[in-house]
Amino acid sequence: MANIAFDPGITERFSGRIRRIINEDGSFNVRRVGGRLRDAGYFLYFMNLSWPAFLVQVPLIYLGIELLFAVAYYMVGVENLSGAPRGSAVQSFTSAFFFSIQTFTTVGYGHIAPNSFLASSVAAVEAMSGILSLAIATGLIFARFSRPTACLAFSDNAVIAPFQGGQALMFRVANRRPNVLLELEARILMMTVENVDGELKRRYAPLGLERPNVYFLPLVWTVVHPINEESPLWGRTPEDLHRLQTEFMVLVKSFDDTFSQTVHARRSYVAGEVKWNARFVPSFKADAAGEMELDLARLNEHVEL
Repeated sequence: MANIAFDPGITERFSGRIRRIINEDGSFNVRRVGGRLRDAGYFLYFMNLSWPAFLVQVPLIYLGIELLFAVAYYMVGVENLSGAPRGSAVQSFTSAFFFSIQTFTTVGYGHIAPNSFLASSVAAVEAMSGILSLAIATGLIFARFSRPTACLAFSDNAVIAPFQGGQALMFRVANRRPNVLLELEARILMMTVENVDGELKRRYAPLGLERPNVYFLPLVWTVVHPINEESPLWGRTPEDLHRLQTEFMVLVKSFDDTFSQTVHARRSYVAGEVKWNARFVPSFKADAAGEMELDLARLNEHVEL
């Protein structure tokens, strides 16, 4: 039976140089091309948008639909809309546009109304489109609010720091939100690019952790990989990490007590983001009243040794 190399799902065959496998925001550095329109997954697209992008794009889509119906009313003729102010082309189109908004949102103030079969037909189609569109937008907003997600803060850098008479690779994790995360588990996978018989191939090696899980995360968790003789980092230098295009891929799994569901977070550190001979400084302290204070702004603060 052939010896199958370990592949976590990112393929071992490799050509050229890429920026990284996992981006800073946890997304994979993959761009899909050649897909079909029906494969776009519009629901997933709007679910994965950031809130600022969502709050900009959705109103723009609604505005575009209302403009299309305004053009339809204008083509039918504004004289078919009773009570619509008309005169110049701009004034007539403005009347059609505001009537389109009122119909689409089912507000219907009553001072403008269609008075022909064609105008009434366009208004009926728009009213139905508005009801369906508002239902979709409401469902998206509810789904976005109710979806459990991990909002973990990772240190911008990993460090190679002294540890128990030797050295260790370390990075820090904290919860940005006030919710309770339980039973956290971390995994690190070291990826290198090596020349095998004249062909570039990725090699993956799981890194053993000094403490692979913790029960709670009210403060900061420093994830530690001891660099001993069994570590793939044993004897490596900063130049080796750069030459091998090394990337440390991190997966953190936890249980969200608010939603009672398991959530995940991803991050990676490339060779240039690993600081050698450095250590993190404390990012939390006890105040005068005896309450612990966590400063997320100091999560990446470290000093060189």
